[in-house]
Amino acid sequence: MRTIFFLLEKEFKQIFRNKGMLPILFVMPFVQLLVLANAATFEIQNLRLWLVDQDHSSFSRRVSGKFEASPYFRTVGNSSHIPAGEEALLTEQADLVLVIPKGFEKELSQEHNSDVQVVINAIDGMKGGLANGYAQAVLADFRKELLQENPSGSLSAVKQFSVQYANWYNEEMDYLTFMVPGILVLLVTMIGAFLSSMNIVREKEIGTIEQLNVTPIKKYQFIIGKLLPFWIIGLAMLAVGLLLAKLIYQTPMIGSLWALFGFAAVYLLVVLGFGLLISTTTDTQQQAMFISWFFLVIFILLSGLFTAVENMPPWAQVVTYLNPVRYFIEVTRMIMLKGAGFEEIRFHFTVISGFAIVFNGWAIWQYRKTV
Repeated sequence: MRTIFFLLEKEFKQIFRNKGMLPILFVMPFVQLLVLANAATFEIQNLRLWLVDQDHSSFSRRVSGKFEASPYFRTVGNSSHIPAGEEALLTEQADLVLVIPKGFEKELSQEHNSDVQVVINAIDGMKGGLANGYAQAVLADFRKELLQENPSGSLSAVKQFSVQYANWYNEEMDYLTFMVPGILVLLVTMIGAFLSSMNIVREKEIGTIEQLNVTPIKKYQFIIGKLLPFWIIGLAMLAVGLLLAKLIYQTPMIGSLWALFGFAAVYLLVVLGFGLLISTTTDTQQQAMFISWFFLVIFILLSGLFTAVENMPPWAQVVTYLNPVRYFIEVTRMIMLKGAGFEEIRFHFTVISGFAIVFNGWAIWQYRKTV
């Protein structure tokens, strides 16, 4: 223990003297939490609407007024001809065009049925899908108003019914509540992977690895001395991230902090073991950073942070089972938002423990200490 204690003292001094590591430790986490949480949003507002009103009636004005009153749309132009709206789409002046045909009010009043056309720029599929959903919701609300004004008309031929929604775990449907726990996982992952991957390789660059190799320090003492400081720092960063999430975003914490930190402690062993493995197989810090970033991009994209795993192709869903980041994101959301206990995360804990054994065992075997 005395040997490990001196190794830890040495590592902490090296960490805080390293000008390259300090920004990763103290700048990246806060920028990531403050900026990415607001930038990585699934909610789209101020969609640019071009209105083509060919009817110029009270009903057409009501429809256009409902779109203008919606926080999701912003009218950027209007005309009486469709080609002008199509030109606005082609020149990126508008995201969608609402076409109200001539005779719209007359058909609604006499035949109780009429059509409107919504033309959407769907280059960005997600944005286009949301725009379509928002437009459908506005038009459905307009139809509901007509039903209330004329309950005996043909529009009410279908029996009216109401749907009451009950949203569990995220009652306000706030994307920040959903995103912040995942970003906390990203924060811990990047800190652990980058710092540990640069650790041993830095000793190689400055030439001190040979001095360590010829000391009587045992292999397990060397590995513990290298991993434990970053394990402590990772848990400390998670604690700071949780505090910021609560103070700034009011992110709920329904479950047990002990369960979350217990899982995070094992997860950090996975990340640090992975970084240590990279560190033992590279010769420069630049190589270590590039390789770490290469794998982290894949891990993040297949983690379910930005795209739900269920929406991925079948082959990608299978690959995600080999992604440790996926398990931690699921567990963090389960504990923070659903109040899950150890029984609910038992499977995730078992898998992560397996990853920890594999990565650390591989890294220890890969590192050759020559005396």
